[in-house]
Amino acid sequence: MTRKGLWVINIVVLVCLLGCMAAIYQLSAKPNNFMLSCSSELFNHGVAGVDSDHYLLVDLVSKDGLAQINYRYYDLEGHSAGTIAMTGHVDSVDIERQMFAVSVTTKNEYAGIKDQKTPEHYEYLSYISGLNLNKSGMHSLSVQVLERDETKDYAVVLFQPSNTVCGCRLVH
Repeated sequence: MTRKGLWVINIVVLVCLLGCMAAIYQLSAKPNNFMLSCSSELFNHGVAGVDSDHYLLVDLVSKDGLAQINYRYYDLEGHSAGTIAMTGHVDSVDIERQMFAVSVTTKNEYAGIKDQKTPEHYEYLSYISGLNLNKSGMHSLSVQVLERDETKDYAVVLFQPSNTVCGCRLVH
């Protein structure tokens, strides 16, 4: 075989190896899919003698890099006090710090039952996310796992900028 033929074979093998490496990278760089089902009690510090006045349920689903976050508020009797539904995409996942950065691109708000007072947390989240969406068309949100127990499928999670700490069930 001539030198020219050997070079052609070497180049073909090199291109095949590079193609395999690119395919392996694409498969391993796939975004993490996860689902958290979280809950928290909201406290109203302005009212004397009231321990908590609303419950908050937060569902976070990430699949193939897309994210959906639903903040659902309830009063102590279980009546809906409002919902904020957000969609966007996962920007980054920091495994070492257990932090996820999400860019929210759309938000829908649903009022609770008629004459129901919305929680202050709802008002704040509505305001800050609306402000960011109106200014830049995107609301940045971070989710950090503060504590995790894999054996019980449980985690304590901090949502920012809403400054909410929730107990979450890890759904596989």
